[in-house]
Amino acid sequence: MLRVSVPPGASINEALAGLPATGEAKLLLSSAVYREKIEVARPRTRIVGVSPEHTRIEWSDCANAFHPLDGLQYNTFRTATLRVTADDVVLENLTVANTAGDPAKNGQCVALYAYGDRFLARNCRFASTQDTLFAGPLPDDLIVRYGGFLPDAARYREGTLRQRYEDCEIAGSVDFIFGCANALFLRCRLVSLFDGRDGGYVAAPAHSLKQSVGFVFLACAFSGEGVSDGSVFLARPWRDFGKADFIRCRLESHVAPALFDPWEGTSRDRTARFGVLDPSGRPLAPVAWCRGLSAEQAAFLKANAGF
Repeated sequence: MLRVSVPPGASINEALAGLPATGEAKLLLSSAVYREKIEVARPRTRIVGVSPEHTRIEWSDCANAFHPLDGLQYNTFRTATLRVTADDVVLENLTVANTAGDPAKNGQCVALYAYGDRFLARNCRFASTQDTLFAGPLPDDLIVRYGGFLPDAARYREGTLRQRYEDCEIAGSVDFIFGCANALFLRCRLVSLFDGRDGGYVAAPAHSLKQSVGFVFLACAFSGEGVSDGSVFLARPWRDFGKADFIRCRLESHVAPALFDPWEGTSRDRTARFGVLDPSGRPLAPVAWCRGLSAEQAAFLKANAGF
């Protein structure tokens, strides 16, 4: 495996551009803040920091700002600090942050846009407010809508994308994990932040009915910082049939006892596929359309989520 060190003050994008087109490669980041907007379009690339506390990649694009090249608003899907459009990419021991903040004024601000198959993040922190982590692909209607607006590599993919997040912290306020990936979140910390608007939503899945696995949160811990008790829902369906399951997760007092929200102005409670098994940490009164998972169903999800 080719190893390339990226010292403080150097560009990660320039290091990526200097790699050969094929073969495994590892970028070794330093204890530093790298302030740049990054795209990883090279397969079999690993980006490894010192730790989430000491290696940080940050940028601050937001949906309501205007892009300097085409004069159009950025839109959610062009705001990412780090965008992955290749398969077999690994991130380890680092933080990726979008520092735009104030989503009521600035709109959505993505930290990580993961649009590759077999994507792995281990011991990372992803931080923003609204729409922190986009776990692609896009829903079918947006693939069509954004033709000519988003690059094909960041828009069009057939089938699902498999992703795995291990021992990561993901922090945000509204819909801060969203998309259509077959994604496993294993032993992750999901931190709901106060962004000036009380309350929020952790996950906003948009999976198609054809997908038997969506977002799977296994042995995760859900906590809040500055949000009121009972004000945060674990998930709401971004599209009909959105799928998210929560297995043996610990929930603090900020989580609404109902657990799930149908998305205001819709009837997606009739199609959403949300389930729980053995939650702990606080008294609950789940909505009637919450599915109680059996041990067999949980075993299937654990075996088939991610990769």
